[in-house]
Amino acid sequence: MRVVFAPDSFKGSIAAAAAAAALAEGWASVRPDDPAVLLPMADGGEGTIDAFAAAVPGTIRVPIAVTGPDAAAVDASFLRLPDGTAVVELASTSGIELLGDRRLPWDAHTIGFGQAIAAALDAGATRLVLGIGSSASTDGGTGMLSALGARFLDAAGDLVPDGARGLARIARVDLTGLRPMPERGVLVLSDVTNPLLGPTGAAAVFGPQKGLDAADVADVDVALASFASLVEVDAATPGAGAAGGTGFALLAWGARLAPGSVEVADLIGLAAAMAAASVVITGEGSFDAQSAGGKAPAQVATIAAETGTRAGLVAGRIAPDAVTSAFAASVSLTSLAGSSTAALADPARWLRAAGAELALRLGA
Repeated sequence: MRVVFAPDSFKGSIAAAAAAAALAEGWASVRPDDPAVLLPMADGGEGTIDAFAAAVPGTIRVPIAVTGPDAAAVDASFLRLPDGTAVVELASTSGIELLGDRRLPWDAHTIGFGQAIAAALDAGATRLVLGIGSSASTDGGTGMLSALGARFLDAAGDLVPDGARGLARIARVDLTGLRPMPERGVLVLSDVTNPLLGPTGAAAVFGPQKGLDAADVADVDVALASFASLVEVDAATPGAGAAGGTGFALLAWGARLAPGSVEVADLIGLAAAMAAASVVITGEGSFDAQSAGGKAPAQVATIAAETGTRAGLVAGRIAPDAVTSAFAASVSLTSLAGSSTAALADPARWLRAAGAELALRLGA
């Protein structure tokens, strides 16, 4: 039977391409004659560039140096596609993983992401595809826009500090120096549909994982509202709250927001591959109640239902609130390894074990 392996990255643990390879190796240890198709997935976060590189022949990685979310230098890259499109990933330029165990809730910023976008434009990109998952900051995308020529000024006419710290001090937004969009536009890939403000907004939902406490969340939400009042964009637009408000800033630039997993699945030809297969295996680091809202495994499950392909799920952990009914079988690496610590210590080993387990359960 033909098997498609289409996992997302297991954040902070193993990239999507390596995860797909490990799952395929595990499956082959039980069913060596089954043809395997490796199509690593992404939803706009970590691994988006890798997914495009694996799917599109003739891509070129262009190395760049940018300013990371903590102002340290970061070696990153963007991807140049043969048609003139450049793919830029926030996760590798301004992402939370770049901070390790540290959190800088007031000072982390998206300057590096903007610098990477500028570098792609300087290289002649005629279209941009931007993945904005895994942000380290809640700066409303002001750092990114600053790197593209915008200015955010206080009441005295001085530039405000970077990060969320400067948001409340913005009295004037000057977009006159903002670089023009490329001729074929900007497509933004996001895995969330949250608005910028309120109880489901950038600060309330995603701020705590970036280090904001309850009082900070309230203050940053007010600061984001103040900033939003100076920009002619609807803060309630779905996806405006993505990446700490970077979605909102990109809307202000004129970009179009789209569900990342849907766009990536279309690009890599996932539906056609699954229609010709008996089984598809997908996964991510943590599968929970939020996974149904635009994450890669949910999109794979949707396509599986449409194509009549049996779907298997592998996750580092499967939360108690997760709904796995769309999958014919599911495996937790934490359960296989005995603990999350063991699973994280050697993810490839346990992904191979998961692939073998699913071959036994779905290979009949």
